[in-house]
Amino acid sequence: MTRSGPKSVVGLAVPLTAIAVACGAVLLTGGAAALPAGVPDPGSLARWGLPMLKAMHDVAAAGTIGLLVLAAVLVPAQPGSRGRDLGATGLRATRAAGAGALVWAGAGFGVLVLSYADLSGVSPFSSGFTGQLRFFITEFDLGRSYAVSALMAGAVAAGCLLVIRVSSAGLLALAALVALFPLALTGHSSGDANHGNGVTLQAAHVVGVSVWVGGLAALLLLRPHLGAAGRVVATRYSRLAGWCFAVVAISGVGNAVLRLDGWSGLRSDYGALLIAKVCVLIVIAAIAVRQRRALLSTAVDAVTTGQLLHLARVEVILLATAVGLGVALSRTSPGSTDESELLPAFESPLGYPVPAELTRLGWLTAWRTDLMWLSVAGLAAGWYVRAVIQLHRRGDRWPVLRLLSWVAGCVLLVWATNGAPGAYGRVLFSMHMVSHMTIAMLVPVLLVLAAPVTLALRTLPSRADGSRGPREWLLVLVHARAFRLLAWPPVAAGNFVISLVLFYNTGLFELALRTHAGHVLMTAHFLLAGYVFAWVICGPDPGPERPPYVFRVMLLLGTFAFHAFFGLAQMSSTTVLAESWFAAIPREWGPSLLADQQRGGGFAWGFGDIPVVVMALALGRAWLTADRREARRLDRRADRDGDADLQAYNAYLARLAEGAPAPRTDGWVPKIGDHR
Repeated sequence: MTRSGPKSVVGLAVPLTAIAVACGAVLLTGGAAALPAGVPDPGSLARWGLPMLKAMHDVAAAGTIGLLVLAAVLVPAQPGSRGRDLGATGLRATRAAGAGALVWAGAGFGVLVLSYADLSGVSPFSSGFTGQLRFFITEFDLGRSYAVSALMAGAVAAGCLLVIRVSSAGLLALAALVALFPLALTGHSSGDANHGNGVTLQAAHVVGVSVWVGGLAALLLLRPHLGAAGRVVATRYSRLAGWCFAVVAISGVGNAVLRLDGWSGLRSDYGALLIAKVCVLIVIAAIAVRQRRALLSTAVDAVTTGQLLHLARVEVILLATAVGLGVALSRTSPGSTDESELLPAFESPLGYPVPAELTRLGWLTAWRTDLMWLSVAGLAAGWYVRAVIQLHRRGDRWPVLRLLSWVAGCVLLVWATNGAPGAYGRVLFSMHMVSHMTIAMLVPVLLVLAAPVTLALRTLPSRADGSRGPREWLLVLVHARAFRLLAWPPVAAGNFVISLVLFYNTGLFELALRTHAGHVLMTAHFLLAGYVFAWVICGPDPGPERPPYVFRVMLLLGTFAFHAFFGLAQMSSTTVLAESWFAAIPREWGPSLLADQQRGGGFAWGFGDIPVVVMALALGRAWLTADRREARRLDRRADRDGDADLQAYNAYLARLAEGAPAPRTDGWVPKIGDHR
């Protein structure tokens, strides 16, 4: 086999397959048919060019992400650089990723232009189209999403030309993944009544497919340059692909459940495309299982290697087919839906019916599923329990209180985002404040006290070939300059309190209420800000040097005093926050807007007592433990040197009694506490 074989598959067959499948599926479902007379028609360029550009866009995005993930996680770094510099293979991967990102950006802007032409029924060559397109980008979420994603892809392309460090490649991979999220807002789930969960599932699906397809394409593209590390890299990718398959399968099933009108929906064109995509993924899974077994075998001879390469080429073509079917799905209606079922979604800006009045029992039983944070909390709890079991199996112990603290933090996160605070947080300011205080103050404290970084470092496997796995990236994050800056006490405290003021006194609060992306970013920000602050005060995990315990006590009291002042300000306020949002909700029960806001201020004022007590107890215990550890260290040193410090101090006092002492020449300085 020539060295150009895999490259030809990756460079030509993959995008051509995706484009051909997308266009064929659109043709079969009538998605590119000419519109009836009298209906604005953008022309054949928009009808046929849009699915072709979308397929090219998706393949280029997947290739970019796969190449960057391979450079940052799978291949060894430059020998002798202590894992810091990219090796020859890593540099090739990042440069190829730059070319892919450039195609991604160009196709993204093309999709933006043709999407507006398709929606408006205006040809891109008509007069005034440029001005209309500018209005579409600045005033509509769909236009902004396409533009932001394309601009981010362009930034990734520029970064790939300059990167030489593994850390920079990891940041670019993260930026490329983030560039996918605006597309989730425009995917075939974004228009559903259950918009938030649809966007979450679509984002997970897009990320899983991109890493899976792009990783395999990158592996085939760079296989001639991997040398002896090829089998190890392929094994690592196989594990990653297994997780991607699980994400794609679960998110795909969830999307189908949200979109299809029962089993009858499978008889529609959308259902037929969905069944075809499922069949393709099942075949890919069977191929992946066979590859995995061969890679894990004790010996892989030349014949087996050739078979694996053939299977990999077949797999990447099938994955390109799945990408093409996904493009066709995005342009196909999921079938007829009873419009009467959608009417309640438009009764209020919530997008779903206003819930019934909250009762005392409802604080425990009310529920509205938020798949984003339900999945995060569930995965976090599952990982922690599995890691503790792993420790116990090898004979190590782990404090039960830490396990209980982590599980309690995950349960509270689920309750704050899916329970009563999550279900009523966009209806009542008071419940929003309960959710906010739980997420920003109580959950982070419980998670920090569980010492997850220490547990991860004790259970995650380390790599000896210079590549960076999860454990190595965790160490990079713990010792990163950015984390040292965020964990610097003034910055940590300022981020914790100043962001609170800015959020509620600007338009950010209403933006978080109106948009799913704003709500997710709000939750993530305050959760992370609270985590860093709690770590600075009482965290047991390793990290940057922290201030003395006295300063931590002052920082804790001052910060939560500010939170109490914020609560008092809301209790006495006469101006309703986000009034246009809350006033538009047809709520016929409960207190008035101002009374509910003042009630929320009371929650904010009183809620701080619980995390303050928990952190104060943890801080006091850590302080006492540190003092005991220092006392034992001094005792051991005294045993070794015969208490030389005490003898020197007594001699110094004796000279003081006799008169002015001569200057010391040995550098010793008397210290309080050196005598007994």
